[in-house]
Amino acid sequence: MDTLLLNTATWDIELDSKGNIALATGGYAIAQDVASACRTFLGEVWYNTTLGLPYFEQILGKLPSIGFLAAKYAAAADTIPDVDSVRVTLNPVSTSRVLTGKIEISNVAGVTTAISTQVGIPWYVTAVGNQDYGT
Repeated sequence: MDTLLLNTATWDIELDSKGNIALATGGYAIAQDVASACRTFLGEVWYNTTLGLPYFEQILGKLPSIGFLAAKYAAAADTIPDVDSVRVTLNPVSTSRVLTGKIEISNVAGVTTAISTQVGIPWYVTAVGNQDYGT
């Protein structure tokens, strides 16, 4: 399934070389959709308020366990079509209260992709198999 290609720094849409709205395809599209799902706050999606993570209710300003967070990220990834399996690896929260980690996604076509965190940017696509980047 194709999706709009998002700039990894601004999370805004991109244009292709012809000036059209760029599309992400294949494994990259699935990884980008997983990253978006992991960034979504519970209730943020107007037409399906059950999607998203309980950031306000159970995560931000709280001290949830790594297992709880991993389960929530895995559940968010499982909402994306064509995701076959997910492996969430989170590091303990640092003294600066920053969560880092990686989510490896295998899709039904056998392509493995990864999304990870870096300071200031929660979940972005970091590794894509089979050269699926976008058009």
